[in-house]
Amino acid sequence: MSSLLAKCQTPNAEGRIQHVTPENAGWRYVGFDVYRLAAGQSLQLECGDKELCLVLVAGIASVATLRAEYPHFGKRMSPFERTPPYAVYVPHHDRIDVRAETDLELAVCSAPGSGHLPSRLITPADVGVERRGKGRNQRLVHNILPDSEPADSLLVVEVYTDEGNTSSYPSHKHDREDSPDETYLEETYYHRIQPEQGFCMQRVYTDDRTLDECMPVYNRDVVKVPRGYHPVATLAGYDNYYLNVMAGPVRQWKFTWEKDHTWINGDAYPAAQ
Repeated sequence: MSSLLAKCQTPNAEGRIQHVTPENAGWRYVGFDVYRLAAGQSLQLECGDKELCLVLVAGIASVATLRAEYPHFGKRMSPFERTPPYAVYVPHHDRIDVRAETDLELAVCSAPGSGHLPSRLITPADVGVERRGKGRNQRLVHNILPDSEPADSLLVVEVYTDEGNTSSYPSHKHDREDSPDETYLEETYYHRIQPEQGFCMQRVYTDDRTLDECMPVYNRDVVKVPRGYHPVATLAGYDNYYLNVMAGPVRQWKFTWEKDHTWINGDAYPAAQ
């Protein structure tokens, strides 16, 4: 199995099913965990030197930090309702208590924190919604924590790709530091599939092909992207959702396209099938 693929695990005592850290991923910035909590179950988290963004993938929760309380928030019971999520931003050196008010699927995104931002509730009204692409490259995007909103390191976004479509495409990359054209951003993809028994395909590769892996990705798997291009393709009969976390030394999303496929962005590719 590819080292870039983190398979969904049986929940541990805390309900955790995914655990990606800079140490086990072999990189410097991004951490990512997923918890599946039963209604009434509680979870305690320590931020340490990390800022966190808690995304309610599905369910309703109450969250308390050292200085703020966010009681009984959330709405969607499945990410495939395609409504923007609720989330909570929490700065470093804070502590979090989470209570699941319903069955809860909670993503905990982390990256180095250094500033003095307060915690805040991110509501669906705060999430930017956009549609990208054309033809078989269309997708729906929810910008949860983009670089236009305050944070120290984290960038968080979720994407919906219908059956038979591609996304994170044309192939693009963001793996060069000190470049006018790119920023260095590590990235995780947390995938959900509907219906759940399906899978999608994701490829991670570099121009020189020293990294070139194509993976079948099943429900609640995570793909780690340390560098290179990273397109996603869905299969007939199955829709795909993924939650992206990015972080690097500069909190800005700047990328370059793979030259062979940039024509997909132009008029040569039909806008309708």
